Amino acid sequence: MTLTVTVLGSSGTFAHAGNACSGYLVRTAETTVWVDAGPGTLGALQEHVALTDLDALVLSHEHPDHWLEVPVLRNGLKYVLHHQGLRVLGTASTRAIAEQLVGSELAPELLWEVVADGSEAQVGDLHVRFSATDHPVETLAMRITGEGRVLGYTADTGVGWSLAELDPDGRGFDLALCEATLDPSEEDEVQHLSGRQAGAMARAAGVRRLVVTHLMAGTAQRRAAEAGAPDAFAGPVEVAEPGRTFEV
Repeated sequence: MTLTVTVLGSSGTFAHAGNACSGYLVRTAETTVWVDAGPGTLGALQEHVALTDLDALVLSHEHPDHWLEVPVLRNGLKYVLHHQGLRVLGTASTRAIAEQLVGSELAPELLWEVVADGSEAQVGDLHVRFSATDHPVETLAMRITGEGRVLGYTADTGVGWSLAELDPDGRGFDLALCEATLDPSEEDEVQHLSGRQAGAMARAAGVRRLVVTHLMAGTAQRRAAEAGAPDAFAGPVEVAEPGRTFEV
């Protein structure tokens, strides 16, 4: 089994009909990691793997469309599955909000490890490097390597950050999940990317295959077309459709 990523949800801001918020299942033959836990992704995850088979949960930031399944996950592990010790890698602020919601510490069911800009972590045979993006709260993009392949995930970001910051050795990315939230008319109004900006970032960072995500309802094909425009990205551009698995 090579490195794969399965889309649990790719909706931006709120879950759309038939598509949960941000969430991805990253796997090798040895390791299973849930990346971002937006609303709706907990059920989608269990279509592919049992919660007790997860090696870790990795969260990019505190905005609710990226992590709000965590309190429900904790309750399931505590009261139904009676399972302890799931590693969670996330920001300190996300942990603080999660503990407020559940009204107590998350341990022993969830063992939180605070990560920040420049952090690195090993989960099984996957190596994760984090980089703080251009977003209103502390937000961590990820470079995930395993089975000799490299996966990039921008999380949420504006143009003040680039995937290239996660690639100091110039290896590039075999596949990158890149947010493409904005209509071109909205570029630079908020700290998100349009499809064209996502494509330009991917080209500059040596991405070989681009998958656009964090999409508003009805915009998927438009954002993919914008990302693949002649002045943006010349390689293959695909859409993070829920349920789809990509081989990195």
